[in-house]
Formats: sequence, structure tokens, C-alpha cells
Amino acid sequence: MMLDWSCQDCGMRYEALHGIPNLRLPGDARTEVVRDFYGQAPFPDYPPGASLSWLRTRAERSEFARLVDRAIPSDARVVEIGCGTGQMSLYLARGYRVVIGADLTRASLEIAVDAARRFQLDQVQFIETDLHHPGMRAGAFDVVYSSGVLHHTPDPSAAFARIARLARPGGMILLGVYNALARIPLRARRLIARMSGFRYIPCDPVLRDRESEPARLKAWVRDQYQHPEEHRHTLAEVQSWFEENGVEYLRTYPSSILCEESEELFASAADNWQFEGWLAQIGWIGTLGREGGLFVIVGRRV
Repeated sequence: MMLDWSCQDCGMRYEALHGIPNLRLPGDARTEVVRDFYGQAPFPDYPPGASLSWLRTRAERSEFARLVDRAIPSDARVVEIGCGTGQMSLYLARGYRVVIGADLTRASLEIAVDAARRFQLDQVQFIETDLHHPGMRAGAFDVVYSSGVLHHTPDPSAAFARIARLARPGGMILLGVYNALARIPLRARRLIARMSGFRYIPCDPVLRDRESEPARLKAWVRDQYQHPEEHRHTLAEVQSWFEENGVEYLRTYPSSILCEESEELFASAADNWQFEGWLAQIGWIGTLGREGGLFVIVGRRV
């Protein structure tokens, strides 16, 4: 079936080479640098012979991925902003969900489309676009998911304002960014790596796990240690973004409430005490810091 990729307002038609609509407008110089960075080495890649069962088994090793899948209704409209090679989009494409995976790097999207075809998943559509001009209708989605993306944009606060509009009233937003405190161990390792010309990176557990997979090891080093654009954020800072854009803060993953283990990702946390949140973030230095310090904030569009 041929789809008509055109703007209903202005009538402009968009190309869809290899089934990937190109809705991307020219970006600023810093955005283009990031786009070229991922174009040279799309991240993450799929191992040879990867199957749908492999993808789901791998994803479900993560408690967070299991909680996300369980929380999202089976008939939800989901958009992943900054989907990369599409692994999360493909994992969530089950039941009657409709999933849109959006990214600014065509090389990554081509890998995602190829995987979707091999896995025979037809309820996923990948599009090429810049999140500052996403080319999608405001309020069109039940769930907006973006992890590991906004901290690589020139202005993360402005980027969040753009993607928040995509959620319908009552829709859920899941945002994963580097935490300013939990990122400290990796920044220390990166300093040593730079001083050694990247010949030595100490105490990185991910590198040890990938010693037998040179391509994935190289991709991790590029993404974590050599990225041209990176920002780090506190919980209070991201909560201010939510408030400014009409998004009700619900909780974080891991929880910012000490000793809490909730299995309901879309439920409001029992408390939102700023002091306790700072204590939790200090604790994340030892837990999340091992793998880069990314945490997830969950909210509901008012």
C-alpha cells in the first residue's frame, strides 16, 4: 500500500525512500554535528542473526523495559523520540499498539527498518525528523518515550517543550537523561581516558562485558566518552521542565524515594520531598554511575 506523506495544511509532499519518510528540516550546526556522529556509527547495532525472540529476551533482562511494557496499554499510540536503531520501538510493538520511531539519523533508521522487516512487525513506522520540528501532530500520542536523547541536544529544556506537545491530555511522558550526580564516575573515567589518548579507560563494567564484541565495545566508547554534545541534569531541573510545560510529575526510575520499590511505573510516587530526592541522587552515584548515570522521569500531560 502506498502512503501519501504530505502536509494537510500546506500540501507539501515528503519523500519516503526505503519506507522512511524524511520530515527533517535543516538543523543548526550543533544538531548536524550530532547527526553526523551517529551516521558514522549507528548505536546500538544488532548482532548477526538477531531475531524477535532475541530482542525481547535481551530487553526483558532490564526491569525497566518490563515495567514500561506492562504499563503501556495494548492499544496505545506510542512515539519514541530519538529511537536510534529502533530496539525499544520494536520491543514495544506488540498487541494492538501503533508505534512511531523517530530519529534524525537515516543510517540508524535504515537498520531499524531492516530489523522490523526481518521480525515481521508491521505496526511500527520509522520516520526521519528533528525533535525541534518533529513533523507530527500535537496531542496525537498516548505515550511519548525519549531516553538518552535530550542531553545530546543544544538546548534540552527547549527540546522537552517540543516533545511534550506530542502527548494527548492525560498521555504519559517518559524521559531518560543523564543525572548530574550519577554521571560523575563516568566523567572521571573519561578524564583519564582523554589523558591517555583513549588507550586506557579504568573501571568500566560495560567494557569488560563487551570484550568479546569489538563493534559493540567501540560503539559504547564513542557514545559515552567521545560524544560531541552532552548535558547533565538534576531531578529538580527536569521537574521544572515538567511544570513549565503542563506535565504532572509522577515518579522516577529508579525511585527517588528511599527504600521504595514500586512496580507501577505510571502511578504517582508516595512523596516528592526535594531533600529526599537529593539523597537518592547521591545514592545513584554508586548504582547508576556504573553504566553512565541515566535516570528516567515519568509524567502525565495535564
